[in-house]
Amino acid sequence: MAKKEIKTDELISYIVEGIENVKGQDIDILDLREIENTVCDYFVICNGTSNTQVNALVGSIQKTVSKAIKDKPWHVEGSENGEWVLIDYVNVVVHVFQKHIREYYDIEGLWGDAKVTSIETAY
Repeated sequence: MAKKEIKTDELISYIVEGIENVKGQDIDILDLREIENTVCDYFVICNGTSNTQVNALVGSIQKTVSKAIKDKPWHVEGSENGEWVLIDYVNVVVHVFQKHIREYYDIEGLWGDAKVTSIETAY
């Protein structure tokens, strides 16, 4: 039986759901498709208030995506310190930061040509 083809927008919606489940903050989706030589099509960026919340966000994202569409990340990096964790779903890369680390690296500024969609949260 062939593996079901997962739509990128469906994957992103489950990633955002996983972030919202543990109250991740400042959720931005960067559309990189119009930029040459990018490593993926989208970045999903959010932040938590502590290393505990960053790791909870990572766990929630992975659990939500796995349960909904049976997909696992190709690679996860940074879980040891919980300051910046990267979750690589190949065409979508998720960056989960502590706020001060996100401000320092300013990925949105580095990818200033990307179309940015900010997700409003109710909390």
